[in-house]
Amino acid sequence: MQTFVLMTKLAPDVSKEMKNRAELGRAWLDRVHKKCPDVKFIAHYALLGQYDFLDIYEAPDDETAAKVSLISQMHGALKAESWGAIPYKRFIELTRDL
Repeated sequence: MQTFVLMTKLAPDVSKEMKNRAELGRAWLDRVHKKCPDVKFIAHYALLGQYDFLDIYEAPDDETAAKVSLISQMHGALKAESWGAIPYKRFIELTRDL
């Protein structure tokens, strides 16, 4: 499994619905689990900055990660980006090969 970081920025109209955030978040997560059953979430954070949420998850491939981002956009994200993440030790190993 590959590790990905999902950065999500909510659309302004969705941001106004914060009192319903738990319900909306549950609907999003249920949809991800239904459409991408191999995805395993590791962490979920609310942010104060350019993005509203950060999720760390594992997926089998880039196409599955793309689905997670697309589902996020279908559920009110103005912007949803899935970034591939390499464990630091592996990154150091890769630099030694240069």
